Amino acid sequence: MKILVVDDDPDLRSVTAFALQQAGMLVVQADATASGLAAFRNAAPDLAILDINLPGGSGFDLCEALRRESALPILMLTVRNEEADLVRALELGADDYLTKPYSPRTLVARVKALLRRAGTAAPQIIAAGSIRIDPSTLELHVGTTTHRVTPLESRLLQLLIGEAGRPVSAERLLSQVWGHRGGGDRQLLKQLVHRLRLKVGNSPGAGDWLETVANIGYRVRVQP
Repeated sequence: MKILVVDDDPDLRSVTAFALQQAGMLVVQADATASGLAAFRNAAPDLAILDINLPGGSGFDLCEALRRESALPILMLTVRNEEADLVRALELGADDYLTKPYSPRTLVARVKALLRRAGTAAPQIIAAGSIRIDPSTLELHVGTTTHRVTPLESRLLQLLIGEAGRPVSAERLLSQVWGHRGGGDRQLLKQLVHRLRLKVGNSPGAGDWLETVANIGYRVRVQP
């Protein structure tokens, strides 16, 4: 597997690259937005790790540019544990995030989990009544409306729609969609669900299609 690491801190970038290489991965490094985009186009990596604070733009800018060209998994790095950063990363199509400082061991575990999820994403359309998700086109169909979704949103929807009518626990969603568990990651799940609700909005026939089940997790209601 080939990993793109874009960070303007040479020491941290070196430590990150070394940890990934020790795990048997090839690493391509860049230190700015422009060089990161060039490295992506030249190396065709399987996953990208992007720092938010970069010269010549931001990690958000680079994430948006990569997402226009590829569905590869994207892991964002930030020194701030702010909800606004998380929301913006999800809006731009990021798959996961880590807050600095982080341990190389945790980083490698997150990368492996994202690669597993990317490699096992179901290619077939999954439907429940009038709701269906097409992972190949990243389209969510609700009644007569169609909505574009990110790769991360698609993976979450595949699981929820596949279990339509039954509640899916937050622990299972964290494990199967991201490959990890943890109290801090529940915020990522909460924000992703919120984004999906806003995206579908008042689509005809949608109703309360994505429910919160108290003390359990979430459920997709079967629409007629």
